[in-house]
Amino acid sequence: MQLPAPCWVVSDVHLGVAPPDLERSLLALIAKAQQSAKALVINGDLFEFWFEWKHVMPRVGFRAVAALAAAREAGLPILFIAGNHDCWGGDALVRDAGVDYHIGTWLGQIGQWRARIDHGDGLRDVEDRRYRALRAVLRNPLAKRAFRWIHPDFGVKLALASSHTSRQTRARDAGAGLREVALSTLATDRSLDLVIHGHSHVSLLERAPGGGVLSNAGGWLFDPTFLVIDDNAISLRRWDGSAEGHRLNSLDRLAQEALSKP
Repeated sequence: MQLPAPCWVVSDVHLGVAPPDLERSLLALIAKAQQSAKALVINGDLFEFWFEWKHVMPRVGFRAVAALAAAREAGLPILFIAGNHDCWGGDALVRDAGVDYHIGTWLGQIGQWRARIDHGDGLRDVEDRRYRALRAVLRNPLAKRAFRWIHPDFGVKLALASSHTSRQTRARDAGAGLREVALSTLATDRSLDLVIHGHSHVSLLERAPGGGVLSNAGGWLFDPTFLVIDDNAISLRRWDGSAEGHRLNSLDRLAQEALSKP
């Protein structure tokens, strides 16, 4: 799959626990993306909890899903990478909102960049071992089918009560574990230009020693930062209501290509 540039990337908004002003700023970003971007990536955990019963979805997601649907109607391609909080997506996102909802690793082109996108949950070899076992259970189709029998009011309350740890803090290792994963990925697969993670709530934009760029849009819940990927550069920006945002860091693709040459 190919996404055109400029492509905007945002992650870890956690709607449902995010303050109202952060939700409003996200909706403004989605609206602005229709004018200034050619693609939008939601790299997981847009929602604090997401589940679709046959005729019901979480009320807190209504405005965001409507905004995504409007952006798709306007012709903006939207890639939604499932996070650990919103991995039970279905027809409301795919058929009604029209987004490309993807579970697991995404590999493809973003403009001129050969990119790999992961939300980031479960990627650390040792630290995430127990979580990977739990994830296998939670994502089992039987678990999803069983949860659908729970009344939505109780189901949402139960899910929110069990998810407080990952939404209240940044990663305990300050993102170091996912940074090492990204560096290893770039060193192993030299065809990649760009690795994008979320999950840690720690923004990152760095050039790897052997070429390639590792990045993380950060946690919108804590600081409304996002990535802008152009054909010739990638930048980390803080949302300020403008199309450009406040530029925090930027890396040039031509310099990255020079580093990649033997």
